[in-house]
Amino acid sequence: METPHANLRQLTRRHFFQQSGFGIGAAALTGLMNESLFAQQAQRLAPKAKRIIYLFMAGAPSTIDLFDNKPMLRKYDGQPCPESFTKGERFAFIQGTPKLLGSPFNFRKHGQSGQEMADLLPQLAKHADDIAIIRTMHTTQFNHAPAQIFMNTGHQIPGRPSMGAWMQYGLGSENKDLPGFVVLLSGDNNPDGGKTCWGSGFLPTLHQGVEFRSKGEPVLFVNNPDGVSPQTRRATLDALRDLNGINQQAVGDPEIATRIAAYELAFRMQTSVPELTDISKEPASVHEAYGTRPGETSFSNNCLLARRLVERGTRFVQLYHWGWDTHGNSVGTDIVSKLPRLCREIDKPIGALLTDLKQRGLLDETLVIWGGEFGRTPMNEARNGSKLLGRDHHPRAFAMWLAGGGIKGGTTLGETDEIGYNPTVDPVDVHDLHATVLHLMGIEHTKLTYRFQGREYRLTDVHGNVLRKIVA
Repeated sequence: METPHANLRQLTRRHFFQQSGFGIGAAALTGLMNESLFAQQAQRLAPKAKRIIYLFMAGAPSTIDLFDNKPMLRKYDGQPCPESFTKGERFAFIQGTPKLLGSPFNFRKHGQSGQEMADLLPQLAKHADDIAIIRTMHTTQFNHAPAQIFMNTGHQIPGRPSMGAWMQYGLGSENKDLPGFVVLLSGDNNPDGGKTCWGSGFLPTLHQGVEFRSKGEPVLFVNNPDGVSPQTRRATLDALRDLNGINQQAVGDPEIATRIAAYELAFRMQTSVPELTDISKEPASVHEAYGTRPGETSFSNNCLLARRLVERGTRFVQLYHWGWDTHGNSVGTDIVSKLPRLCREIDKPIGALLTDLKQRGLLDETLVIWGGEFGRTPMNEARNGSKLLGRDHHPRAFAMWLAGGGIKGGTTLGETDEIGYNPTVDPVDVHDLHATVLHLMGIEHTKLTYRFQGREYRLTDVHGNVLRKIVA
């Protein structure tokens, strides 16, 4: 019969720390050793990438207007959508029989590969041969919050670890003075899914994303209060570490180890983060390329900060740029005015980021991901009789792209039907994307597990196939 302490050892890693010869404090503090300490259950492959920059377009961009040209949709613009597509369908806002809406934007082929993109993204188009476009992404969720949570955690209900947290758990950090998982926010609001999108779920909170700010204090509550010297802070942390270590030995709560690690990382970040986030020292040519303005909060600044983070060994950097909801139900929310504005906000910095990574020899080992939580309908929403052009939420088919570490650039995966409603060739679900990302980082997705409430959990749950066609 197992004792309660034996069960506790199965649920936590206290037993491992005790038997490893390291003190609990030292083990928790040694970020560079996380790979050997935490990735015991993950089968390691030959990694094609070392780090990830995930550009998350919160609100769901209309990728049918960006990456999936549909001449037939344009031809039948304004005609009622055939009932074969909409019968029994559930929409967020569309009612009745919607009318088809062809893209008002021109498409062109770019690069030797002939990647087809809208003219809204001229700087990204210069990297056509570096990116792989997936046109047949689909998800089970059609509302923003659950769809964002699903895209990040593999489950629509809060409580599961995010992809960045799984990476931190499986691979650890390459820089003991910086978090292994950093989150950068821009746009008019925070993601609808909230902090769950970068949370650690049932993993120890040591692995959750740490928010950095490009304006003001880089990380909240890290700096010493007025009148507290570094020496005083160090002495205080030493005392806290000893007290927490005693408590850890008594109760075996893994969150105590997380608390110790958080205190120590925060102390080291007091020195490392100000230098990292001070982009003003970058050359004028870099600011011109990215369109950055030091001291502001912007997607441009965050792209440059992302490069600086991966350059210093941060494992997973996720940028959220909110505002892609283009329903056309009010002035400024239509695809004719809002979509071009948003593309102008991201196109130049993304183009500069890819160029910068490539010039510094970082793109081959950095996986860059771009996309939102779902797509937009090939029909006009026309909510409450609106005459503005807008598209409702569409989970059945949307586009994402990947570049860099291990990706076969200049490729396009999947085909949709003639109006872009459903995938017809190579459908890709969220778990397939997650399995592929883990594979590129050198992890067999079925082996990276964590035991919680009596079962083994993983990012891909019981699903997921690696997208071999886009892997170099």
